[in-house]
Amino acid sequence: MKQFFLASLLGSTIALCTTAMAADDLKTLEAAAKAEGAVNSVGMPDDWANWKGTWEDLAKKYGLKHIDTDMSSAQEIAKFAAEKDNASADIGDVGAAFGPIAVKQGVVQPYKPTTWDQIPDWAKDKDGNWALAYTGTIAFIVNKKLLHGSEAPTKWADLKTGKYKVSIGDVSTAAQAANGVLAAALANGGDEKNIQPALLLFADIAKQGRLSMANPTIATMEKGEIEVGVVWDFNGLSYKAKMANPDDYTVLIPSDGSVISGYTTIINKYAKNPNAAKLTREYIFSDAGQINLAKGNARPIRAEHIKLPEDVKTKLLPNEQYKKVTPIKDADAWEKTSKSLPQKWQEEVIINMP
Repeated sequence: MKQFFLASLLGSTIALCTTAMAADDLKTLEAAAKAEGAVNSVGMPDDWANWKGTWEDLAKKYGLKHIDTDMSSAQEIAKFAAEKDNASADIGDVGAAFGPIAVKQGVVQPYKPTTWDQIPDWAKDKDGNWALAYTGTIAFIVNKKLLHGSEAPTKWADLKTGKYKVSIGDVSTAAQAANGVLAAALANGGDEKNIQPALLLFADIAKQGRLSMANPTIATMEKGEIEVGVVWDFNGLSYKAKMANPDDYTVLIPSDGSVISGYTTIINKYAKNPNAAKLTREYIFSDAGQINLAKGNARPIRAEHIKLPEDVKTKLLPNEQYKKVTPIKDADAWEKTSKSLPQKWQEEVIINMP
């Protein structure tokens, strides 16, 4: 139908009008945001995913003052719900699983940025209540100096035969660790309902005495406690960049499969500065906003649609590494499975440690 109209003169006119309206709408939004003069965020601190660059740009371009209060995804949603009309926050950034939760709790309002069509369907809410601005994919970070003669692993299957210790962190508290288990399951024929292949893999590593209880963080890496860590790609890249000898480390997406997830902005239904919040989302999804995220080692959701400056491109892994990554297809099933994961991990993995 769309093609038919575009082929006609009438369709061309409609298309032109729509474009003009979109431009006008954006100008109206910019003017309204400038009048509000501020945008207050939660969970979007300067040093995470280079939010600092975005806040500086919004101040420069639109005169928006900004303050952030850092908190977890669950705390952000609870804050929106508790404060209601006394809202102190306009916008927040939460893990992918929390977007639908915020919608269910009725604490968000929709806004679709003008680049909406370039956001994959799996990464957005059809009504515009949430959309992932950047992704996280489970990766390995490898300290090549600590491999005890083993080859650096490039896939999950390699973890079975290496001599190095494998650190995944606490699956009962860290989303990164839980998603690491899911990634291993997906690579070995499992899915959101069936993580057994991953539990068997880690049980095998535990039996060999190679499952490390150290959490893969910047602190444990600096102490030399992490030989092979299972982390989000943006964490791995950020940790590597901060090491005294970055060349000692490799960050890669396992070639036999991984899981891709990410983070979404949520706009507070009760926001005092709703237009500034919408303009913030608009900017985050623009080329400049996406490049800002990449500067903070976060892979922008529109990575395949934008030309990253060469110096920024080096902060990310090449697009080819993401060929075998899978988004979470059944969020409800994964929510259920992840709740049962801590007990299964204890009974089927930790029990095998010497």
